[in-house]
Amino acid sequence: MQPLPPHRPATDLAQALGFGDPTSGGLVPPIQPSTTYERRPDNQLVAGRLYSRPDNPGYDVVEALLTRLEGGAASAVFSSGMTAATTVFQALKPGDHVIVPQQLYWALRNWLLGWASDWGLRIEAVDQTRPECVAAALRPGETALVWTETPANPTLAVTDLAAVAELARKAGARFAVDSTFATPLLSQPLALGADLVMHSATKYLNGHSDVIAGTLTTRSNDAFWQRILRIRSQGGAVLGPFEAWLLARGLRTLHVRVAAQCRTALALARHFEAHPRIVAVLYPGLEGFPGHAVAARQMSGGFGGMLALRVAGGAEGALRTLSRLRLWKRATSLGGVESLIEHRASLEGPTSPTPPDLLRLSTGLEDAGDLIADLEAALAD
Repeated sequence: MQPLPPHRPATDLAQALGFGDPTSGGLVPPIQPSTTYERRPDNQLVAGRLYSRPDNPGYDVVEALLTRLEGGAASAVFSSGMTAATTVFQALKPGDHVIVPQQLYWALRNWLLGWASDWGLRIEAVDQTRPECVAAALRPGETALVWTETPANPTLAVTDLAAVAELARKAGARFAVDSTFATPLLSQPLALGADLVMHSATKYLNGHSDVIAGTLTTRSNDAFWQRILRIRSQGGAVLGPFEAWLLARGLRTLHVRVAAQCRTALALARHFEAHPRIVAVLYPGLEGFPGHAVAARQMSGGFGGMLALRVAGGAEGALRTLSRLRLWKRATSLGGVESLIEHRASLEGPTSPTPPDLLRLSTGLEDAGDLIADLEAALAD
């Protein structure tokens, strides 16, 4: 079915663009588990769908919503955020030069240093919070892709998207942005010059810690995008029908969840900014945060539900605090309705660039005062 004409994001999300069940009149889009689709006697497909791998109708509402929210030309869902990200790199050619940030999602970092490098991509990590470092690393005619992540995981480092987009454009490189922390409600990288936007939909887009999924949205439906779609289909990096349905369900409350999580994160950041046992609070919404001015310019509606605390006493102090929490859940991932916390350095291992005193926090939908009280008790001597 065709989506409704544009409204404000809250309306588009709550009504799922008007997608429903045209057969029964049901307000909720149905799950379509069929793997294949029938042809008419003239051998033409009944509804233009051939096989579920690229064509499941459950993808339609998610992809249409993401395209609308991001202001793009098209979107695609994937079996995970990692699959969405790695498909972009697989669409390049061996020998291509790629610029990535020094601070980026750990699993992607490991994949880039392993499989992608072995395959032949030339990966160069630079400090993307300084556009001049990106400019110095660009090799016109060789650099095929600049990949960034902002706010970055787990330090919340902020990249000036408009500045880096312009540098990439002048060098003839594509610019892709992992905007998982920001969500489409707080930042629209395509409007700032990006060519592709990626989300780990496992996180905020689904928001209920019960789906693994990823998405890509493109500025233009060009040959590179068609190559991405072929890789997705041929490699089978697709979402199951039930997972697509759950993701569509989760998206319908994205606007209320993100707004509440932004408020809670800001309240926590301000509360602990001057705490005697906190060395630093990393949150783009704080005026003293190094990337605040850039974040304020390219984010609207809030600064996200993620923050990090650097705890006095190094790794020992951070792990001691972690062990004493009662309300926060010690678990990996982020963006769900429950508040999560983890010590990234110990999870990432000895080569991790994450400071050993850092705790990464994902605020959920609990009462902010309760979350603050739990952290206060854990930090107490």
